[in-house]
Amino acid sequence: MEVIYIDELFALNLIIDYLTVLASARVCGVRLRRWRYWIAALFGALYAAGSVVPGMDFLTVPTAKIACGVIMALIAFAGETALIKCTLAFFGVSAAFGGAVWASSLLTGELSADFVYLPVSMKSLVISFALCYAAVSIVFRRTLQKSQRKLMTVAASLGQRRAVFRALRDTGNELYDPVTGSEVLVASPKAVSPLLPPGCGEILKCTDPVSVLERLGQVPELSNRVRLIPYSAVGVGSGLLPVFRPDSLMVDGKIRDGVLIAAAPALDNGGDYDAVL
Repeated sequence: MEVIYIDELFALNLIIDYLTVLASARVCGVRLRRWRYWIAALFGALYAAGSVVPGMDFLTVPTAKIACGVIMALIAFAGETALIKCTLAFFGVSAAFGGAVWASSLLTGELSADFVYLPVSMKSLVISFALCYAAVSIVFRRTLQKSQRKLMTVAASLGQRRAVFRALRDTGNELYDPVTGSEVLVASPKAVSPLLPPGCGEILKCTDPVSVLERLGQVPELSNRVRLIPYSAVGVGSGLLPVFRPDSLMVDGKIRDGVLIAAAPALDNGGDYDAVL
């Protein structure tokens, strides 16, 4: 008779479910909300533990399993613009991860093919997740990100000034304010200069971010709005970007609260967009 330790089953599923949701989020390129992923994983672990309790066999039917997966996806990704894609990615990664764990356990001799419950060791878990995550990222991530790149119209206001420009929606852009967690739109100085007092657009073209901060800080309208945030980009390196908080910002006619605007002179080189979100 197979003996199942419910505490081990709960802990193992908590870890697996969290890694699965995290991998799905990274594949889709959405902003990581780890506390929500832990809540989704907790729900999945409770479901797994409940499914082995005597009298709870109804939890093992396919419809119950699908419902559990949908609820986990909603907990983790509700509110995302790409909710459906995130949900499909979650089911896909779950299937791939489950198959990888099963295959790894068979290869390492930890179980036979007729086991119902998987007593997976941490070694198999780490190997399986690493291989699965690498494969999923290589095969799917670039395709998903490319399909989600599109041009949007951004309208921002600051006081009585207003600017309208085109922005590229890039899921590879993971720039956020490290203090508040606010999303950051990276725009060219030319695009955002209509928002600022006369002469400030030229200041933003300066390549020294500290100098930009000092000079803009002397403008009364901007004294409490401008600061520097760190950034890191492949092929460019790391550094600081000046950011400011507009009074309002809309993307394709929808209000986006809390978004900061960073000025990057590199985006002044033309093209069919003036900003990256």
